[in-house]
Amino acid sequence: MSTLVNAASREAMAASQLQLLQATDGAQAAEITGLADELFGVAALLGRESTLRRALADASTDAQSRENLARGLLESKVGARALPVIVEAVRARWSSPSDLVSGLEQLARTALLVQAERAGRLDAVEDELFRLGRIIGSEVDLERLLSDPSGEPAGKTAVLDRLIEGKVEPVTLELVRQLVARPRGRRVSEGLEELAELSAKRRERSVAHIRSAFPLSAEQQDRLSRTLQRIYARPIALHLEIDPGVEGGLLIKVGDEVIDGSVTGRLQTLRRDLAD
Repeated sequence: MSTLVNAASREAMAASQLQLLQATDGAQAAEITGLADELFGVAALLGRESTLRRALADASTDAQSRENLARGLLESKVGARALPVIVEAVRARWSSPSDLVSGLEQLARTALLVQAERAGRLDAVEDELFRLGRIIGSEVDLERLLSDPSGEPAGKTAVLDRLIEGKVEPVTLELVRQLVARPRGRRVSEGLEELAELSAKRRERSVAHIRSAFPLSAEQQDRLSRTLQRIYARPIALHLEIDPGVEGGLLIKVGDEVIDGSVTGRLQTLRRDLAD
């Protein structure tokens, strides 16, 4: 799992995560699974097609052109929940085409973890990912087989299914299937460890740090608390800070996720688009 260290890619990821949260809001489990599958599928497509990958991440072209290209290729192939997330991702400025691919994969994983979280199964998923990483890491031949970048993905996932299908949470199975199909230069045990850490970070989120240009009324705070609780499937405490620099909106940070609904954030996005 690639870590997005460049500031541009981190900003692009934050904007895409906001769109993902909107896409999963009110969705049923099957819809979230479908959304994740489509995001994984687009990431795999871009991983194979270098020309398309570069075109959709080319910061020298304007954002609308990148969006038009993505819509023209994908509008009839992905669902109504996935398309806005993909469009948001390709409109953003990534530091490299590979970061766009990594970002789409991370969004897909996040969608699956949201599903587990809402079902009250995130703890189980985290534990299973951790234990699978230890088990596979101790089996040299198995790890070599599952981590082989030249191996046929269908064959590797078939081996995996024989080992764990029906024995782990559906979300765990899907996360590991995707990792085995596209290890992207890392050992499967390392990827499982990173997935377990991602699950743990999500599980530990319980406080939203909110910057607002104006004080929020009790009704607004209650509505925001209910919305965040629906998104994260647990009670979220609100820590409020008045910041005139937010200019009329909200900046919400939960763990390492930033939900930027501020006027300032939207203006910064517009300036970036105009500078393309």
